[in-house]
Amino acid sequence: MKFASKRWKAASLALASVGVLAVIVGSAAVAAPKPDKSITFDMVRSTAAANSNCLPDAKATGRIQSKGSVEVMTVDVSGLPADTEFDFFVIQIPNNPFGLAWYQGDIETNNEGEGHGKFIGRFSIETFIVAPGSTDAPVVHNDGPNPDASSNPATPPVHTFHLGLWFNSPADAINAGCSPNVTPFNGDHDAGIQVLSTRDKPNDQGPLRELVP
Repeated sequence: MKFASKRWKAASLALASVGVLAVIVGSAAVAAPKPDKSITFDMVRSTAAANSNCLPDAKATGRIQSKGSVEVMTVDVSGLPADTEFDFFVIQIPNNPFGLAWYQGDIETNNEGEGHGKFIGRFSIETFIVAPGSTDAPVVHNDGPNPDASSNPATPPVHTFHLGLWFNSPADAINAGCSPNVTPFNGDHDAGIQVLSTRDKPNDQGPLRELVP
């Protein structure tokens, strides 16, 4: 009988161990991190390009993936002039006058007019610009068509949910049959016209608004 009792205790301990393991595994499954949130979006030929009757095949697709404290945005462009530099901006509204804007980075096309950009930052419903007050600003570029301001305008938080892509050079725009207009949308503030934007969405419904981290 003592031998049977020992066997019963051993079996009970084994069953208890299995039960504890099941609870641990179950808890781990519940606590597993959620999949990354992501959205996709399109960029279409800008109003400026359409009015210039140029770049009829210009387009882009993008994806924004939340990583918790930041987002990773990738943008693939096509139908653009080959071997050409473009400037990518986060903007308040997709069309002129664009509102507040942030210079995010560059995209350069290959010999087939295709390009890829990858940007890391805050690209979600929390994206905004704020200036609690006006103060002096550094003047770095003051000899071109769009010189730096020497102070900033005060503004409460303003969300910037749209995206836009500009020719880095008006000469490149002219070579593509587009308008020669000069805009401030590059590092030297002497860019060409906008070529792509998220204007397929309403002014207050840019794609960044769709992502809630």
